[in-house]
Amino acid sequence: MSLGYAEKLSFIEDVGNVGMQEFFDPPHVLQEKVERLAVLIQKSKHLVVFTGAGISTSCGIPDFRGPKGIWTLQHQGKALPEASLPFHRATPSATHMALVELEKAGNLKFLISQARHYYSNVDGLHLRSGISREKFSELHGNSFMEICTACGAEYLRDFEIETIGLKETGRRCSKAGCGAKLRDSVLDWEDALPTKEMDLAEKHCKMADVVLCLGTSLQITPACNLPLKCLRGGGKIVIVNLQRTPKDKKASLVIHGLVDKAIGLFQVITGVMSLLDMRIYPFVRVDFFEIIVVQAPNQDGSYVNWTLRIASVHGKQAPLPFVTSAEASFQFFLNMKSAVLVDQPLQLKRRSSANTKPFSISLKLNFSPGCKCSCAEVKIPVDFEMSADSGSEEGGDRESRIEKLKRQAIEEAACGQISVIERRFLPVPETETSIYAVVTNLVEYDAAPPPPASNGCAKRINDGSLLDGTVSWKRRKARKQR
Repeated sequence: MSLGYAEKLSFIEDVGNVGMQEFFDPPHVLQEKVERLAVLIQKSKHLVVFTGAGISTSCGIPDFRGPKGIWTLQHQGKALPEASLPFHRATPSATHMALVELEKAGNLKFLISQARHYYSNVDGLHLRSGISREKFSELHGNSFMEICTACGAEYLRDFEIETIGLKETGRRCSKAGCGAKLRDSVLDWEDALPTKEMDLAEKHCKMADVVLCLGTSLQITPACNLPLKCLRGGGKIVIVNLQRTPKDKKASLVIHGLVDKAIGLFQVITGVMSLLDMRIYPFVRVDFFEIIVVQAPNQDGSYVNWTLRIASVHGKQAPLPFVTSAEASFQFFLNMKSAVLVDQPLQLKRRSSANTKPFSISLKLNFSPGCKCSCAEVKIPVDFEMSADSGSEEGGDRESRIEKLKRQAIEEAACGQISVIERRFLPVPETETSIYAVVTNLVEYDAAPPPPASNGCAKRINDGSLLDGTVSWKRRKARKQR
């Protein structure tokens, strides 16, 4: 993965403490702390989660202030670390997906993401995981998000935005009646925090009875002071981080452990989810591309010159990062040579007789590293009598087809499923555009075994009881339905 984001930043000498020592709670201490955290979450009426760089290290994204972090190595004059996969193909961790389930269940009321000038948390993984946008503040931006300062529209891309520092990107807003220039959403050092995002974050921290800080050193102001807002109303702060933080003395509970990698006998967040009797559902990534077929008959109408283009759904100038090449082959009676398309824009030009019957092109799309499946195949229909009535043969609307693909991927425990979700027709020149959705990643998360009893605390039992003798939300719901 390129670390171009770190290289785009303006240079600044003072970035706080780097190369910080990491601490690990002994297994029995970690078990007891995770049990306490589960009880706090279960009892909470207004839980706010505050995340930093540490929740994305298990996604293949290097950390920031640790012994081998980005800023640590920069200040030592060493080369930046290499990530294990392309940035745009990083997938949410178990922690990201656990937060989605907590939000869906009503436990998590608001999520705040911050990590000043580092890939995490500008990595876009919270939004990709499925967290509700209205319950989420991204304080330092998103490397995959463009914003329209005129109408406020947001565009989540499948490619990394070329600029940082709220600069114009060269693309325009596609909202009807707008068309204003778009800007990137990632802050540089001198940029102020976005007022709307900051106000929402502050409001919810003041309302919180628990603020759970995950994977953040809580050093950069003013964001690091947000968790303290809960204290005036009697709220509690919980910090899960490998390094000590300046806010540890204010916290009711400090857990020194990796957020979702195994420490001792179980994992912090997956251990909490197990105690709450909640499942972490698989992550299914769906990507999109356009197939554009343009026809132009010659002057006497005896032939049709046509072009097939495989393009991004984000505009003519946008890259298609998850497709490395395409292989096109034709039905035998057409007497056309197969082709391998490797240079973007991926485009194929051919000529056919005007009386050629409808046919299909077999297209094999080869995916980039980081996609769980290496390729997917699709049949592209070509009909020289196409009309505006051409529509998707699939039933249901766009969103229902996407959900159907996701369910199919989970049921089959595999990716590569593909479906047309939209078709459009333009008469001059005759152009048919089909938008396809394809499942390119499926990540399943191992359930953490319930931790053994520790120091007088009873572990969760099969009937749904929790550590303090109360009953889990799932068990309460089942009782109400009886």
